Amino acid sequence: MRSQRTQIGIIGGGPSGLLLSQLLQLRGIETVVLEKQSREHVLGRIRAGVLEHSFAALMREAQVGERMDREGQVHDGFFIAHNEIKTRVDVRALTGKSVIVYGQTELTRDLYEARSQSGAAVIHNAKDVRPHALETSRPYLTGRAGTEDIRVDCDYIVGCDGYHGVSRLTIPDDKLKVYERMYPFGWLGVLSRTKPVSPELIYAAHARGFALCSLRSAALSRYYVQVSLTETVHDWSDDQFFGELRRRLPEDIAAELISGPSIEKSVVPLRSSVVEPMRFGNLFLAGDAAHIVPPTGARGLNTAGSDIYYLYHALVDHYRNRDHRGLENYSQRALARVWKCQRFSWWMTRLLHCFPEDSDFDRRIQDTELAYLFSSDAALVSLAENYVGLPL
Repeated sequence: MRSQRTQIGIIGGGPSGLLLSQLLQLRGIETVVLEKQSREHVLGRIRAGVLEHSFAALMREAQVGERMDREGQVHDGFFIAHNEIKTRVDVRALTGKSVIVYGQTELTRDLYEARSQSGAAVIHNAKDVRPHALETSRPYLTGRAGTEDIRVDCDYIVGCDGYHGVSRLTIPDDKLKVYERMYPFGWLGVLSRTKPVSPELIYAAHARGFALCSLRSAALSRYYVQVSLTETVHDWSDDQFFGELRRRLPEDIAAELISGPSIEKSVVPLRSSVVEPMRFGNLFLAGDAAHIVPPTGARGLNTAGSDIYYLYHALVDHYRNRDHRGLENYSQRALARVWKCQRFSWWMTRLLHCFPEDSDFDRRIQDTELAYLFSSDAALVSLAENYVGLPL
């Protein structure tokens, strides 16, 4: 068995785990990251990349923001399309802040490069990882790397291993409260090597269902349409997808849409989920291990970033200043922001999607909500401040 000692054991080598590891190492705090997949598999995941103001700042603090600032696209606003009208929400004018469109794959790549250059311990293909002794002062992790058993003794364990990861499942059922809502639809997403139809995102509400026009770069487009949960990627050819997308967009936008072969195609179900608390003994949950939001409004990665911000500062205060309050209050503080992000994601989802159970009354309320949004400066400010990110 290979044994080692570290201060923080991190389960999960996605952006959350890598970002926390990078930030802590810069402050002299040792970490070991265990990731069940290969580096190539992690970097092959296609995820959204709208970064709120505070997440971008955290990347810079971690000294991995140079390529993000050079290649990322600063967006000062976005569009909402409804009833053949496309209206822009100028988030910079409303809040003084912007967002950055920079693919999650790319920021994960930047974090991996920084981890490799520093010689930090990231153990890939770590199977059967299990946390132990969580309610003691000597927690540890076990697992396998290839044919070798491994053990990592640490002061604290951080679970950044997602909704299906082992971290959350390790906590006894009677110690955890799960709040969850499943939505009766999903998003069919297509990535294509085509010029985006718009330099800023377009969220479209339509009687046939929601649509989103997004982008990864000036030559790489990401498009979505709302579909039922029974549908799969095999039910949709590329031509069928782009035909349906055009139907849900205002005519002038649809006329400019360039279609092309899909590079990647997937159906993602929509879910809202929160677990409380986000700490059990000396195990802390962060990111998708603690909460899932619908992708409407791009809060998923950003909410994980706020978890990392709170946990990073709490651990630095603990080790450098012997101040334990941040760790003791981590769950309460993180959850306060998590629920605000849940509220915004739920509101955006309800505002823009067709729900199968909606009555004529519900649809009129939805139309009125959209009309009110663009008739009220206060409503637009609320939307904009949530979109660029609430204060940490």
